[in-house]
Amino acid sequence: MSKLVVLNLGKGNLKQGFPSVTAALWEDDNQIVMQFTGSLPAAPELWSLYKRWQLLYQLLYEALYPGSDWRNYTDDLEDIDIEIDEEDVTNVSSIDFSNLCDDLHKKINSWLKSEPFRQIDQKLRTKLNPDDEIRLILATEDNQVRRLPWHLWDFFEDYQKAVACSSILEVEQVKPLRKNPRRKIRILAVLGNSQGIDVQEDRRILEQLPGAEIIFLVEPQRQELDRWLWDKRGWDMLFFAGHGSTDVEKENGQIHLNQTETLTIAQLKNALKAAIARGLNLVIFNSCEGLELARELGSLQIPQMIVMREPVPDFVAQEFLKHFLEAFAYGESFYLAVREAQDKLQGLENEFPCASWLPVICQNPAAQPLVWPKQRVSDRRPILPSRRILPLILKASLVITTLTIGIRSLGILQLGELAAFDLLMRSRPPEQTDPRILIVEVTEADVLAQAATERGGASLSDKALAEAVKKIERFNPRVIGLDIYRENPTKPEYRDLAKTMQTSDRFIAICRASEDETNPGVPPPPEVSKDIQRQGFSDVIADPDNIIRRQILSMAGAPLCGTDKSFNFRLASRYLKNQGIQPQLTPENNWQFGKAIFKTINKQNIGGYTDVDNLGYQVLLNWRAADPVAQTVTLKEVLDNQLTAESVRDRIVLIGTTAESFHDYWSTPYSSLTWPHKEMPGVVVQAHMVSHILSAVLDGRPLLWVLPKWGENLWIWVWCVAGGVLAWQLQSRLRLIIALIGAIGILYLACLLLLIQGLWIPLLPSALVLLTSGATVATLTSSQSEE
Repeated sequence: MSKLVVLNLGKGNLKQGFPSVTAALWEDDNQIVMQFTGSLPAAPELWSLYKRWQLLYQLLYEALYPGSDWRNYTDDLEDIDIEIDEEDVTNVSSIDFSNLCDDLHKKINSWLKSEPFRQIDQKLRTKLNPDDEIRLILATEDNQVRRLPWHLWDFFEDYQKAVACSSILEVEQVKPLRKNPRRKIRILAVLGNSQGIDVQEDRRILEQLPGAEIIFLVEPQRQELDRWLWDKRGWDMLFFAGHGSTDVEKENGQIHLNQTETLTIAQLKNALKAAIARGLNLVIFNSCEGLELARELGSLQIPQMIVMREPVPDFVAQEFLKHFLEAFAYGESFYLAVREAQDKLQGLENEFPCASWLPVICQNPAAQPLVWPKQRVSDRRPILPSRRILPLILKASLVITTLTIGIRSLGILQLGELAAFDLLMRSRPPEQTDPRILIVEVTEADVLAQAATERGGASLSDKALAEAVKKIERFNPRVIGLDIYRENPTKPEYRDLAKTMQTSDRFIAICRASEDETNPGVPPPPEVSKDIQRQGFSDVIADPDNIIRRQILSMAGAPLCGTDKSFNFRLASRYLKNQGIQPQLTPENNWQFGKAIFKTINKQNIGGYTDVDNLGYQVLLNWRAADPVAQTVTLKEVLDNQLTAESVRDRIVLIGTTAESFHDYWSTPYSSLTWPHKEMPGVVVQAHMVSHILSAVLDGRPLLWVLPKWGENLWIWVWCVAGGVLAWQLQSRLRLIIALIGAIGILYLACLLLLIQGLWIPLLPSALVLLTSGATVATLTSSQSEE
């Protein structure tokens, strides 16, 4: 948001103070003004301190750079009316000057923190935001206070987008001329007397401006400059580079037009008025001691001026011009461009002390700032012949692909590839719930509904389990899976439950294999401990980011959990047994159910994985894109006789807890769909894994697989070549960016369609090489075209 603050000091001076100070604040184009009043006390010592700084500034530069290039034509230090010890003149040091700068800084802020002015400062701060773009214009007729370095006020440190400007008290509204916003900006550049300085560097900087029409006048005669200022097409900017000086007796500024002529503003008054009437908006004097020039130009109501407050070294003047025009011509506002250029000059202050103090903006508060016209800059590159570009694309694609494959093999891309896999998983079209599975969830309410003395520390008491199993059994399920640990035997009063668990071939319970010495595992319920065929381990495998993407079917038994088959494997096997399908191991060590072969992960580097733990018989888990994965009822609904025969008959009934207090929750590829991060109950995870097996065997649903490494590398290289070809054929950078984004979309859709069919193919590495190849080939072809 743009704000304008005009700080009107009114009548007064540093010796007597300023009894009536007014701050007027405008917001954007709002015509309503906020106004605050205060005063400033007398501070005659400020001017003495500044004059001392001014003298030491010139003495220091004379000492550091004797005979250096200055953009002024006088070295007469006697013009500065201040008493100073002779010893100081001959013993000027950078440290003394730095201390003087600090004193001036502190003194200015002490003056502006005085009680009569504090009200203005505080009210301005309550109305302004640190991110606002602020023009703070000092309006005064007192030359001494105008010369002070107002940018040292702490206000400008707190408001990084605020810019200090200077103005005379009496200003008039400047009627802006309507100009084509796509026009070329017209600049009249006057390169004056260049004796001892390099104004050709200024010319080179100006010539690099985009969308500018520049007329250069090199050491012109007065009549020539006057004639060009009267040009009927008008000017946007008047630029002067050369020597400048101040006539102290006459109190006016001068520019050295050539080696014999000097000019004052008064001598150009009529021509300048004509130029202002035809749209002259900005005058830049890239020369020394320009404040007097600015004061005289201000009376002509020129909208904006940039001048140098003191003698300026040649290099500093050139660096300011370069940084200012770079920012201004490429989109920054006039004021922010000046501040950016000033701030960058601070980097030169080891060699050129106080370089950032020199540029000053002087302006008419009633005028609109100059805006650099928007240009249609062509970014087209010529198409190089195929005999030159195709070898380049081939070499670049091979190098980029090789580097990417190398980085991939180190595991640097693993987490990114797994995240891309999750995104593809979530992007698949929805599937139907699996009709072969029923989940009976023990909710938090179900847990609380049971007497604590009956269930102990478990989620399900013997009484509740006995009633639930009895009510489920009457509807003839094909398998009942209990996904709840039961280390203690059933109480004697529930003999029917114990008998079912001991003898029923369709009741399967869980155990957990040992992980380490501190976690020895969990044994199966005592009623099924002797029958390994009716117990399965509940262990799952999480990736380094704690997300489950693999399913373990079998592994070697453990002391407390002796079964070698997983819980979901047992449930699916028992279900398929009724249809005459038995699992068997193939010669390649893969589990096979009917025609479905579950290819075991037998390599540490597979798909997006690097150095994966491939112990046991693991497969990639093709999560079912269904929510819920299966019909779900609560324990309460079962106990209240709300089950129907259709929901139970011939199904796998999974009983497990979803109560959060038992912490049986896992992260899955679908966990990122919600915020905060939502995990999936363990019983639902087991249902997905059972459905994974049954759907592949009975429905022909695809199992996940990956290409061999050479196939993945070839796929990555093809997309790398595609990026290079796009960069070759599309000369416009904008079109290339759009085409690369479109290619990423096509790549994403291709990977998604292939994943739906079961093939997990690299997405992230392919996208990286596509973009890198496009950028690399575009850069190389551009440089070759220029050559």
